[in-house]
Amino acid sequence: MPARPLLFLDVDGPLNPYAAQPERRPAGYTTIRVPRDALAATEHGLLRSSAPPLRVWLNPGHGEALLALGYELCWATTWMNDANTWIGPVLGLPELPFVDFGEGLFRERPDGVHWKCEALIAYAGGRPFAWVDDEQSDADHAHVSAHHPGPALLRHVNPRIGLRDDDFAALASFAASLAGSDPTSL
Repeated sequence: MPARPLLFLDVDGPLNPYAAQPERRPAGYTTIRVPRDALAATEHGLLRSSAPPLRVWLNPGHGEALLALGYELCWATTWMNDANTWIGPVLGLPELPFVDFGEGLFRERPDGVHWKCEALIAYAGGRPFAWVDDEQSDADHAHVSAHHPGPALLRHVNPRIGLRDDDFAALASFAASLAGSDPTSL
C-alpha cells in the first residue's frame, strides 16, 4: 500500500488566525497564552523572552477535521517541536513529526522562494504533499513544480480567518485525486 501523502501544517495563519481583529476572537476558537521564554525560537534569538506572552487562537475542531483527511500530518512551522507542546494538545492531535528548519530558518532567498520550500521538498523526498501556509507566493508554486517530482498542493490560507471549510474541501479533493477515490481510503 502506498504511503499517505504528507500535509505540512503551518501554525500562525492557518491554525492561529493571528491577523484577525485583535479584540475579537473568531467564533469557535479558544485562546491560549504562550510564554515566549518557553519556546525554542527564544533560545535561538528569534523571539524576545521579555515580551508579553504570545496570544494564540485555536479552533479545537480543526484537529479532528485534519485527522479525517487521510494525510500524514507534519508540522511545518517556526514552532517546530514546540507545536507538539502548545498547539497539538488544544487541537486534539497526537505528537506529530516536524520539519527542522535548522540554519534555513528565516533565511531569505534572492529569488523570492519562501525559506521553508527547500526543507519541505527535502522532507517529502518525492512523496505527494499538501502545504497550508499564509506566506506562499507564485515563486513557491513554480519552485515546487520544478524541483519536486511528486504531486503537490500549496494552499494559501488567509491569516485573518485561518483554515475554513473550502480549505478542508481542497485538501480532501487533492488527497482523493491521489488515491483515485475517497481520501479516507488512503
